[in-house]
Amino acid sequence: MASSVFHAPCGAPSIKQLECQKYVGLRPSVTLRFNCVKTKTVTTRRLVVTASKSHDGTTKKLGISDAECEAAVVAGNIPEAPPVPPKPAAPAGTPVVPSLPLSRRPRRNRKSPAMRASFQETNLSPENFVYPLFIHEGEEDTPIGAMPGCYRLGWRHGLVQEVAKARDVGVNSVVLFPKVPDALKSPTGDEAYNDNGLVPRTIRLLKDRYPDLVIYTDVALDPYSSDGHDGIVREDGVIMNDETVHQLCKQAVSQARAGADVVSPSDMMDGRVGAIRAALDAEGFQHVSIMSYTANISGAYFCILFWLHNQSYQMNPANYREALVEAQADESEGADILLVKPGLPYLDVIRLLRDKYPLPIAAYQVSGEYSMIKAGGALKMIDEQRVMMESLMCLRRAGADIILTYFALQAARCLCGEKSVLSE
Repeated sequence: MASSVFHAPCGAPSIKQLECQKYVGLRPSVTLRFNCVKTKTVTTRRLVVTASKSHDGTTKKLGISDAECEAAVVAGNIPEAPPVPPKPAAPAGTPVVPSLPLSRRPRRNRKSPAMRASFQETNLSPENFVYPLFIHEGEEDTPIGAMPGCYRLGWRHGLVQEVAKARDVGVNSVVLFPKVPDALKSPTGDEAYNDNGLVPRTIRLLKDRYPDLVIYTDVALDPYSSDGHDGIVREDGVIMNDETVHQLCKQAVSQARAGADVVSPSDMMDGRVGAIRAALDAEGFQHVSIMSYTANISGAYFCILFWLHNQSYQMNPANYREALVEAQADESEGADILLVKPGLPYLDVIRLLRDKYPLPIAAYQVSGEYSMIKAGGALKMIDEQRVMMESLMCLRRAGADIILTYFALQAARCLCGEKSVLSE
């Protein structure tokens, strides 16, 4: 333990006739744990005050006033402190060179973990995550082979348990994706606006259990279409825009009626945000938000068959300025949130929208991103946990306010301290 040594000559003019036996606070006692040590000089006594041996490392007080402490220092009786630490030695063979004439050295602001944390520009928290959850009519949770750790959850059992786990670590927003029985699918996707369908039932169940849970929904026909597309398909293969928008409006209203907080059109039909906004308002759902998949970019991060089918309505991954066209339309039509999907390959588009629009920006870390990190971790080619956290931080740094990610639960547990990550 460190020690403080207090020198007090008995004849010091600033402290008249200072004696250990009479001076309050310097009287030897068991409580104060210090010794009056006689030195070779008869007129001087050295008072060694040993630091407290308690776990908090604090030093025992002497019981003297501030004025008396100051007087002792003015008289030259300076308490001892630990010595200046020695300059760390360089390894043998290090060349001796003059210091570079640098007035600014950015490394000074990141020289220790504490300083590095103090100047961190971007922060990540569980509140930034929206947890995508797959649901089905069954009671058992079915693993999704290409996405380790992800399941199609039974809407009455596994889903409720997963939401509880997420809420325990601060994730209080979810987005629902249904697996609809094939027998209920049709070319026009009418099951999408069935008030007793899988999604509306699930919303009502979750809101009954967790009233403050923020529920996002997907507005698109592909889970309900026998053709597997986001819209109604004409016999020549063309996706019918306006007719699809009509169906999407009914789907959004049905979800809002069940209790959805945010409806999220992912179909990329022209004019659908304005039409959905008008439909919601007409039914009294002015409080329900719209998160538009503004830049829903089709590319290699999705199944190649899906990409070949939807390339007529999803954005071309080679385009950048087109995102501005889509964002301008969505903002003018009443979107509350602009989303970029996928996230990591299109950080430039996220930053573009962040710089150009005041609306909140969302990023979707899609299944392709999730699966690559999981696969790399399983093969011991990367540190899964660190890459996961860095990828999420990159999305935030690019400008995303919220992130739809399958890592939501795992990342939130890391942030809550269950495991230490990004410590360097």
